[in-house]
Amino acid sequence: MRINVLEYLEQSAYSFPDKIALKDETQEITFSQFEQKAKSLGYAIVNAISGSIRTPVIVMVDRTCSTVVSFMAVLYSGNYYVPVDNQTPKQRLQLIIDTLKPGLILAEEKDNKVFEGVERLPEILSIDNYCKYETKINVEDQKKLNSVRNRIIDTDPVYTIFTSGSTGTPKGIVVPHRNVIDLAEWLDDTFGFSSEDVIGNQTPFYFDASVKDIYLCIKKAITLCIIPKKLFMFPIKLVEYLNNNRVTSILWATSAITLVANSRILKKSLPAYLNKVFFAGEAMFARHMNAWRTYLPEVMYVNLYGPTEATVDCTYYIVNREFGDDEVIPIGNACRNMDVMLLDEDSKPVSGSNPGEVCVRGTGVALGYINNPELSNEVFIQNPLNNSYRDILYCTGDIGKYNEYGEIVFISRKDGQVKHMGNRIELGEIEAAVNTVHEVSACVCFYDHEDSKIVLFYVGRIDTPQLIIKLNDKLPKYMIPNTLKCFEAFPYNANGKIDRRKLVEKYTDEKN
Repeated sequence: MRINVLEYLEQSAYSFPDKIALKDETQEITFSQFEQKAKSLGYAIVNAISGSIRTPVIVMVDRTCSTVVSFMAVLYSGNYYVPVDNQTPKQRLQLIIDTLKPGLILAEEKDNKVFEGVERLPEILSIDNYCKYETKINVEDQKKLNSVRNRIIDTDPVYTIFTSGSTGTPKGIVVPHRNVIDLAEWLDDTFGFSSEDVIGNQTPFYFDASVKDIYLCIKKAITLCIIPKKLFMFPIKLVEYLNNNRVTSILWATSAITLVANSRILKKSLPAYLNKVFFAGEAMFARHMNAWRTYLPEVMYVNLYGPTEATVDCTYYIVNREFGDDEVIPIGNACRNMDVMLLDEDSKPVSGSNPGEVCVRGTGVALGYINNPELSNEVFIQNPLNNSYRDILYCTGDIGKYNEYGEIVFISRKDGQVKHMGNRIELGEIEAAVNTVHEVSACVCFYDHEDSKIVLFYVGRIDTPQLIIKLNDKLPKYMIPNTLKCFEAFPYNANGKIDRRKLVEKYTDEKN
């Protein structure tokens, strides 16, 4: 039984030492080099924090091989990594440091400016020499790493990823080795990855969706191509990159899949080697996926769903039937060794197609929020359907329902439900209807509680009166937005999702 994710890297380095493991815009490293660099930096970390283990170590991340090497190095030191964007605002970095109390920070020298003015900083260790040049440890150093390794068990953390918190304070989700091993094994067994695959990484390494890319890479000796961010602004060059690197699999944010669909590039140029397309992070509207299926019908398309608190994914749906452009792709059913249920407001299972909160139990459930037991206890709760023994359930705050196939369909966030003109409305249902209008490429719907208005912002090639006419055929009168505004483009946050908070702030500023 595997108890440490490093076993994957070591097996791949042994079986495929000279194969390219990681490739970014400026560097390629083999699996053998990957292992050696990670061990060398890991030994430096051991010395830097005086042999402490199970201690959080911040890694300032970029779209580079060095970032992924640093993650494994932290694990070799017996600690766990905390990925933080190397362009994160100082205020957020300060909040993370104060919450985390890290033992060390790993960064490239070019990133040092981000620390100016930040207080209570631990030691900062430069990774440049370890990650960019040939390194190797001696026998005695290896013995020291082995002694650390022998103290780590599979319930010890691999990483903590910070997501935004409703109070404005970031919350750090702690995920152990067992969870990541379970995820990697399930992905491999279910979707048939092999060492012949090449993964094209899109999701940032401070975003939990990238966990799939990293651990499939080291488990199956798959080459991980870290796609330059700028290519997503030029779809023709993006497809060229996929073809030049013979990329077979992409596990991208839904917004990236939608971007390619809306660009219409697939009419002109196809990613010829793709055989698996995964998407996650937001609801996938069928018309965007249909644009892919029209030109790449033989590809396997998979909708993945899950919060960071459930170790990336807890449900999946392999697209196995035709969908009309006005439909939403289901999030499917539970991943292996996970149990997903929909509970009503009385914590009872829903019946029929009634909506309920998506709740998760199983090995994917995280250890909780770091240094925040109060918040952990609010959402990591005792399973209300089992009072016989400790059985932890994570309440996602997402609302879903079962369709006629018994698959779960995402509706909206729990806080996306409002009461308008005496009617209870799911804002996600309005968004779903708007996204079926072909002239609309993206939309955001929210509620102005002060003025009791449904507000719709959208990007598209249709004016507001025409959009209202089309929505009248899709929604009851009480669900038609009261305020509509067309944008040339939406702002996106660091995770590749539409930045709803910025749009709401813009609306509030303009109203006032």
